[in-house]
Amino acid sequence: MAPTPATAAARVFALQEAFTRLGGGDHGVVDLAAATGMPNSTVHRILQSGVPGGAVDQTRRGRYRPGPTVIKAAIHAMAHVPGAETTQGILADLHERTGAAALLFTLTPFGGLRRLCTDYAWGRMDPGELGVFAHPLVTQSRSLRTGASGRAILAHLPAPLQRLAFDEGLPDDAAPGALLDNRALAASLAEIRHTGYAIGREEVVPGWEAIAAPVMWGDVAVGSVALAKPAGEPADLGRLVKHACRAARTLSECTSRPTPAA
Repeated sequence: MAPTPATAAARVFALQEAFTRLGGGDHGVVDLAAATGMPNSTVHRILQSGVPGGAVDQTRRGRYRPGPTVIKAAIHAMAHVPGAETTQGILADLHERTGAAALLFTLTPFGGLRRLCTDYAWGRMDPGELGVFAHPLVTQSRSLRTGASGRAILAHLPAPLQRLAFDEGLPDDAAPGALLDNRALAASLAEIRHTGYAIGREEVVPGWEAIAAPVMWGDVAVGSVALAKPAGEPADLGRLVKHACRAARTLSECTSRPTPAA
C-alpha cells in the first residue's frame, strides 16, 4: 500500500495521480484508496468535494473519473507548448538539413488513442507524385502501433495506454511492413526506449520509410518528429537519426518553457 500523504493538498494530488496510474475509465473508492494509501472515507470525501465544480465525474454509484475541469486544465497547459511558429521553423530547418519530409505528429486521446499529423515541411516535394495520398496517411498513420512516428510515441506512454494499442490490433489496410503481432510490437517498443528513436520500413505507405523520435513532456510522449523518404533513395541513416532526435529534443524542451502570454 502507498504511504498516506501528509497534507490535505498532497492527498488531493495523490488521488489525481492514482487515476493516472490505474488507467482509463472510472474507478471505485476502494481501488483509489489502495492506490493512495488513504482511508476509504478520506478518498470518498475528496471525490465528493470535486463533483460540484466538475473536477470529478461520478459516473455511477461509487464510481468516479476525472472531470471536465481537468480536461480544460490540460488543454490550457498544452495549447502553447510549443507555438505553431516554433514547430514550423524547426520542421523547415529539419527538411532543409536532410532533404526528407519532416512531420510533427501529436497524440490525441479523443475518439480512441491516436496520433495526428499537425505540422509538416515538404519543401518542393510533391507527395502525390511520390505516391503519398491522404487516405493511407489518415487511416493507417492514426494507429500508434503502425509506423515509426506512432511507435515512438507508444513506447513512452503509461502501461494502461499501451494496452489499448495492443488490444486494438492492426488497421485493416496496414502496409506490408507493419508489425503483425504483439510480441514483435513489444520488442520494438523496448528497443525504442533504449535507442531513443524508431525506424519504420514501409509500415504506413508502401515504398516509404521513416525515422521518428518522441517529443516528451516529462516522462510521457506527447508527440513525435518524423523524417520520411522513398525507400529506394540513398541516405545516411545515422545522420537522419541525429537530426530527428535533435529536433525532437528541441520541441521537448519547449514543453517545459511555455510561450509567455502576450
